[in-house]
Amino acid sequence: MKKLKIGIIGAGRIGQLHARNAINSNRVELIAISDIYIENLEGTTLAHEVPIITTNSEGIFADPEIDAVFICSSTDTHVDFIKKAANAGKHIFCEKPISMNIQETHSALEVVKKAGVKFQIGFNRRYDKHFRKAYESVRAGKVGTPHIIKITSRDPEAPPESYIKKSGGMFMDMTIHDFDMIRYLSGQEVEEISVKAANLIDDSFLRNDDVDTAIITVTFEDGSLGVIDNSRQAVYGYDQRIEVFGNKGLVTVENEKQTNIQISTKEQVASELPKYFFLERYMDAYVDEVNEFASSILDNTELLCGADDGLKAEALALAAKISANENRTVKLSEINLNSSVKV
Repeated sequence: MKKLKIGIIGAGRIGQLHARNAINSNRVELIAISDIYIENLEGTTLAHEVPIITTNSEGIFADPEIDAVFICSSTDTHVDFIKKAANAGKHIFCEKPISMNIQETHSALEVVKKAGVKFQIGFNRRYDKHFRKAYESVRAGKVGTPHIIKITSRDPEAPPESYIKKSGGMFMDMTIHDFDMIRYLSGQEVEEISVKAANLIDDSFLRNDDVDTAIITVTFEDGSLGVIDNSRQAVYGYDQRIEVFGNKGLVTVENEKQTNIQISTKEQVASELPKYFFLERYMDAYVDEVNEFASSILDNTELLCGADDGLKAEALALAAKISANENRTVKLSEINLNSSVKV
């Protein structure tokens, strides 16, 4: 079977995850990994399993053997790497967000469009078997026309302050996945967004002009509604639930637990805690997103989440930031008029 030959830029946690999944895939061949901090690979087996390990990313763009580039580096490098990959004729997989500036994102995607290469954004939750089944059920009309979509997304613990400082804020770093998922489930574009946010968990968020708790309400173009609730700390584990309520019924996805066991006694009914964090919860989804990206190129099939999805989720994150800061409802049309605004 023909394989897609890839290079990965970024040897941190997510880069290593994609590297491992690529090595285990029958659709992908990993040729090279590049990172200026290549010592991130120390203590891993990747240094011995990948043919090229380098601090020079330019070599990946220049290598004629490489078909596609996975951009897993820090967000501030994405636009430059996207443009270089596109101009080199490489297909692109990019972790979210594309950038933290809508204008810069537009400029990068214009280069991608002109080059005619494929571009996939790393919204791994679309590849989760539970969420995908919910999506398919909604598209099949099993719950009728969606009226209310609810998404709960809560991390098990707050990240360190060093991460908070460079994350871009909760809406761009964390909620951006929920913005993509709510568009995916609805099939409608968001017309306006309203956010109430708070600092209830850790002062490190407040010190960095960020929030740790939020309720986000969106209105879709057809008048239907969506609600996202976020928290940076759920002490019981990684809380990932969705609900689509329509005029003919309801579809829900509950948390994945360590096991499905439930023990019922006179004193209590007890079950396992949810899986602890995203690498554990979405392990299979990460595998599938790599394989489906490869298949979209090798078999010339449609991407499940492309450049436009990355752009629109980013616009929602920016609108959410404005809504929280200015305590008002923000129309998405405002973002197009203020495309140079940074998060």
